[in-house]
Amino acid sequence: MIKTAHGKQRREDSLSRERIVEAAIAILDSSGEGALTFKALSQRLETGAGAIYWHIDSKDDLLIAACDAIVARTLGGLPENAVPDAAIRALALHMFDAIDAHPWVGATLARAAGQLPTVRILERVGQQVRALGVPDDVQWAAVSALLSYILGVSGQNAANAQLARERNLDRADFLGEMSSVWSKLDPAGYPFTNSMAARLPAHDDRADFLAGIDFILNGIARR
Repeated sequence: MIKTAHGKQRREDSLSRERIVEAAIAILDSSGEGALTFKALSQRLETGAGAIYWHIDSKDDLLIAACDAIVARTLGGLPENAVPDAAIRALALHMFDAIDAHPWVGATLARAAGQLPTVRILERVGQQVRALGVPDDVQWAAVSALLSYILGVSGQNAANAQLARERNLDRADFLGEMSSVWSKLDPAGYPFTNSMAARLPAHDDRADFLAGIDFILNGIARR
């Protein structure tokens, strides 16, 4: 009995915000946002909910902290000394892959406008846009376009993957179903969508994503 109490005390003494955040990330990755509760965290960390509340105010606070940890880790892995347009492409692709690996991050970023995880990305993109020599009066528009595209497309890609998993479909099956639906649309009313049906199953999400980044960067360069 004494040994058990001592072990529990030691665990609570070593509890930190960082340990709680990492445990939350593990739950979010394995089971999604709905599974993240203070009860689940308490069980995973073998501590009481009160000890967790000492470090974390609420579930929203925890989600933002977990999201920020992923974003900080992702941005920290970017190559150094890259030229601005290459740096933007690398940042965009790293975020795309991070949100694909952690689908809950996309939804959390959408709710975290103005908070630290989004501001980290905003600041990094903004620095590179300035380094491109974009005039002051259009910097915000350029950064907003890039940020909206990066977060929007990455989040939608992750949402599509999550939907496929919920329906027990792999990517090929999911796109095959969508392609079948598009191919049956009236070509007169939906000429473009119908024409894309056959190409849909073979398209590369990452390549398409980077092509969109290049469209924006080319527009910025012309401006």
